[in-house]
Amino acid sequence: MQRCMKTCHKDMQMIPTRDLYEGKMNKVVLIPDSFKGTMSSSQIISIMKERILHYHPDCSVVSIPVADGGEGSVDSFLTALGGEKIALRTKGPWNEEIESFYGMLPDGTAIIEMAVSAGLPLVGDRKDPAQTTTYGVGELIIDAARRGARRLVIGLGGSATNDAGCGAAAACGVRFIDKEGKPFIPVGDTLDRICHIDLSTMDESVKALPITAMCDIDNPFYGPAGAAAIYGPQKGADPEMVKALDGKMRHLASVLSKELGIELQKIPGSGAAGGMGGGMSAFFSARLQMGIDTVLETTGFEVLAEGADMIFTGEGRIDGQSLRGKVVIGVARKAKKMGIPVIAIVGDIGDDITAAYDEGVSGIFSINRVAVPYKEARPRAKDDMRLTMDNILRFMKRIR
Repeated sequence: MQRCMKTCHKDMQMIPTRDLYEGKMNKVVLIPDSFKGTMSSSQIISIMKERILHYHPDCSVVSIPVADGGEGSVDSFLTALGGEKIALRTKGPWNEEIESFYGMLPDGTAIIEMAVSAGLPLVGDRKDPAQTTTYGVGELIIDAARRGARRLVIGLGGSATNDAGCGAAAACGVRFIDKEGKPFIPVGDTLDRICHIDLSTMDESVKALPITAMCDIDNPFYGPAGAAAIYGPQKGADPEMVKALDGKMRHLASVLSKELGIELQKIPGSGAAGGMGGGMSAFFSARLQMGIDTVLETTGFEVLAEGADMIFTGEGRIDGQSLRGKVVIGVARKAKKMGIPVIAIVGDIGDDITAAYDEGVSGIFSINRVAVPYKEARPRAKDDMRLTMDNILRFMKRIR
């Protein structure tokens, strides 16, 4: 494919496009999101790559598994960039000793999944967001900082907690003081005991660490759309507990406003992961960023994609919500600036996706080849992905 420039009469800007495909691909980039509950990003990449190399055996294939901040994020980054998985014993959500881990990339970026130490699967039937803690997440953070991490990326997702990250902050040295002047480690149920927060005692290595928190939601800290109301029930909170937790979150927000001048309720995403989004921002000065933007930034996407003939991406369903900046759109926006066509292969296509083409998507294809409900489509997803890729590549092979 050769790049060309054509004039877009709509706005008279020069938009990079490409000549018709001439039957050969020299380089492609694969960067799909997982199809939740069906296929991981790595599994999808494997299928795509096998079909591409079948038709183009000499093609250079760049694989970038997408990490959304939840389970598998560390492995995704390590697969894409190399590095080391570091094992560490930490506290679990019930303050028990567990085996945890994080990743250290070659450039000194540490990758943490908060769910490794505070995740919902770890609590089993003992769901109680009023009592569980993120303390173990802080132990991962401080270990990475003391090992010389130059930067930290933390995925906010899959938590069993509602402590607003106070446990993690306490593990890193932040002191939470009650009305009697005694320090304690808050959990969701005791956030309203906090009268004073001392950030000066935070570990110096953590203070110096630039942190990005992967956060794909914009829920506020408290209220009807806040952490407790929206995510508390799936963590075991009944309506009475949700109301109580929400009130305690309001108290913490008030203390932070008075003492630190931080208005958590005004920060989009502060309600993520039981308020961990707000805690990361307030206690760690973390930057909250969409997951795909973090992936593109951390992997050096523009360098990896330079000279590519095509980019294949995808997600389980593309719809109006995708336009907020999920994987397909995040990739397309970058690719558009580079003049690289983007094909999105998805599980399902919503009605309101026309704007995706304006963002840089060249074509959208569903793998649901026989138009069946999800329950029936799920077991055949891998075969349908393979056949869909095969169809696209056969078609492209014959364009002259």
